[in-house]
Amino acid sequence: MNTVIIACQTLQNELEAAMAACNFSCEVRWIESGLHNVPKKLHATLQEHLDQCDGFDTVLLVMGYCGNSVADIETHDFQLVIPRVDDCISLLLGSVTSRRRQSAGGCTYFMTEGWLQGERNIWKEYEYAINKYGPELGQEIFDTMFQNYRNLALIDTGCFDITAAAGETKQIAGKLNLSYVQLPGTIGYLKDLLAGRWDPERFLILPPHSRLESTQCTCWEDPAENS
Repeated sequence: MNTVIIACQTLQNELEAAMAACNFSCEVRWIESGLHNVPKKLHATLQEHLDQCDGFDTVLLVMGYCGNSVADIETHDFQLVIPRVDDCISLLLGSVTSRRRQSAGGCTYFMTEGWLQGERNIWKEYEYAINKYGPELGQEIFDTMFQNYRNLALIDTGCFDITAAAGETKQIAGKLNLSYVQLPGTIGYLKDLLAGRWDPERFLILPPHSRLESTQCTCWEDPAENS
């Protein structure tokens, strides 16, 4: 199988760990993580990458539906395999169900080292607001943005230095008046994707020369999570 991966830069640590664990090797084309803040641009960039996948018979997409940014994308001579998750957070927590369960105690903002290193991560946005509007107004802006959140959760996927990431995340939590939470993550979903274990309940397979309709962008529950 001639395969290429298109992946969100945020997931680099986890994808590289999954590839090593599966002894899987192929070309990886990275998408800038900051594009997730602008779904239309993310959609356009994703389609540009797909348009350049001539010569491959399979494209593995390492990201979720991410604001429905995958709707209306088109394949060419290849099949496209997409995890059935709303976003990258559910991918790293193992399922949409697991993500909902972790959020049951109150609205939670999730982080990994990949998010901390992103081009437009929450800490950089906070510092930008403080520098632009001053400490008082900048803090007020972020207090308003996060007024419905209770927790700032760091997902420990085992693929980065958790001590360093925890220290930075705790600092951010303090500034945003949120409770710090540390959650266990997993690369199991990524390993299943690489290994070709494409359970239709967990993966959407778009055939060659097809368009992904918005009605297909449905996150089904993971049977393993419901058992």
